[in-house]
Amino acid sequence: MIELFIAFIFGLVFGSFLNVVILRIPRDESIVFGASHCYSCQHELKAWHNIPLFSWIFLRGRCSFCRAKISMQYPLIELFSGVIFLLLANKFGISISTFFIALSFLMLLALSMIDLKYKMIPDSLNLLAILFAILGAWNLQGVLSNFQNALLFAGGFTLLRFALSYYLTSSIHRAGLKTKTTWNKNFDRTPFIEAMGEGDIMVAATMGALLGVKLALVAIFLSALLSLPIMLLVLNKSKEEQRVPFVPFLALASFIVYMFDSPILSYIEANY
Repeated sequence: MIELFIAFIFGLVFGSFLNVVILRIPRDESIVFGASHCYSCQHELKAWHNIPLFSWIFLRGRCSFCRAKISMQYPLIELFSGVIFLLLANKFGISISTFFIALSFLMLLALSMIDLKYKMIPDSLNLLAILFAILGAWNLQGVLSNFQNALLFAGGFTLLRFALSYYLTSSIHRAGLKTKTTWNKNFDRTPFIEAMGEGDIMVAATMGALLGVKLALVAIFLSALLSLPIMLLVLNKSKEEQRVPFVPFLALASFIVYMFDSPILSYIEANY
């Protein structure tokens, strides 16, 4: 019980730093230098203003200096980070491997929040997520296997991206041929349609390293199911509103499948 409590506190601390990462990386600010400050009044925060989760509760969600409202994002990210560490420690115990796996999921959490807020996926966090996922093995053979699975899914998603992008672009090109006239027949202004971003490919590599081939495929299918209601809601919206961030669904599905890996594998082996 004490170990789980320590793991939870550890997660809260890392979650506090994760908030800095989520806030500063999209702004191209250093995550190391520069003390934490209120973005409303620019006042430098005291040490007791940065106690994970509890500071937000004690301050009642407002800046101690200017009383500006503090986003719910801060306590939620810290809480989610603590829960991630807690659940993983409960399932696998406290070890170096569990620590790296937890860090990989924390990077996915940060990527999810940045994707939701800014519709961008920083390469630096993606690379860290892959690295931590690869290192989250119990031995050297496991590290090599994780690396192989990461390459497999990165390559598979790259081919899928190419095929889908080619199909979508070709479809628009064929439709455009019907509107060609003698004076514009030599001009091709067909836009290239990107079926998925490069960031999604790197997230897929992290999923492959964390879950292995079978479970990663299950997670991808589950992420599609999780995103389906949102996709249906924005079906008739504008093009900008139809750009639904997909990383949060991939990250959530990966964590669910990782936590229930044994029953899922048992079901797969019993039915296929």
